[in-house]
Amino acid sequence: MKFLANIPYLPLIFATLLLGLAPFSPEPHIIEKVKMLLAGALKRPIDIFDLLFHLVPSLLLLLKWLSQRKGSAAPP
Repeated sequence: MKFLANIPYLPLIFATLLLGLAPFSPEPHIIEKVKMLLAGALKRPIDIFDLLFHLVPSLLLLLKWLSQRKGSAAPP
């Protein structure tokens, strides 16, 4: 998790918004792929890769936030 400490928040937030919402029209890929996942239609490897590709910045941002939160908690 040390590599996450070296990544500033701003690029992670930018990448999360950019890849999370791309393409902007007609609907973001993440929403489309999650709908496919819930419907049981997410079977092709390219679709699974596409979902993971669009989620990676969000997951990194979440991991960074959780690791900083855990590290900032002062012991009693």
